[in-house]
Amino acid sequence: MYAIIKTGGKQYSVSEGDVVYIEKLDAEEGASVQFDEVLAVGGEAGFKCGAPLVEGASVTAKVLKNGKAKKVLIFKYKPKKGYRRRQGHRQPYTKVQIEKING
Repeated sequence: MYAIIKTGGKQYSVSEGDVVYIEKLDAEEGASVQFDEVLAVGGEAGFKCGAPLVEGASVTAKVLKNGKAKKVLIFKYKPKKGYRRRQGHRQPYTKVQIEKING
């Protein structure tokens, strides 16, 4: 069974047991989170597509870790003007494991 969920402004295709890196959630390690914005559910029983959401469907996941991604360097440069700017950014994420798909 699989589902397409929406969280953090992005859509993810998940199955039970998957480990997914999503945009940071306000949840501690070991906590259980529930995603109610399920766009589609598929499996042996068939495929259900929501308009825009599937009614009564939810996905339960366990938070494994909160962290930051590798550093991305932003370098601005204008030739012959002596203008150089270097900046770094580390995007925060939450690592979750999908436990159950209800749909």
